[in-house]
Parts: sequence; structure tokens; C-alpha cells
Amino acid sequence: MANTKSAKKAHRSSIKKNNVNTARKNRIRSFAKKVDLAIKEADETKAREAFKALEPELMRGVSKNIFKLNTASRKLQRLSASIRKLKAVKN
Repeated sequence: MANTKSAKKAHRSSIKKNNVNTARKNRIRSFAKKVDLAIKEADETKAREAFKALEPELMRGVSKNIFKLNTASRKLQRLSASIRKLKAVKN
């Protein structure tokens, strides 16, 4: 455990930040799950709407240092490709 007053405060601060970051990460996962479910249901319009909601959330996570930019871009690219496949299968 921390010994000095400043170390104790830093520890409390890190716990608070960890809780906030965990909540943000869970929120982003929930948005991604909505896109996945729409893709599994083969509902393109629902998937596109969920994707539009996911994109700013994921980029906000990048700006808050929850994810790296390349990670967010990779996730968005893969989901976008899955949605495009739905359109190709539909036609």
C-alpha cells in the first residue's frame, strides 16, 4: 500500500480512472455487439445504423486513450466489410 499522502491520492485517482475507462470500454463493446447481432440477423439497415452509432464511440475511445487508432480502425474495417458482404449476398 502507498505510504505517502501523495501516493495515496495517486492510488485513489488511478482507481477512479480505471473505473471510468472500464465503463467506456464496456460501452464500446455493447455498441459493437449490436452491430454483430444485426449482421448475424442479416439485417443490413439495422447493421448500418448500429455501425453509425459505434463509429463515434470508438473514435472517442481513441481520443481518451482507451484504444489505439490502428485497433479502432481495424475493428471498424472488419465490421464494415461484414456489412458490405451482407449487401453482396442480398443482391
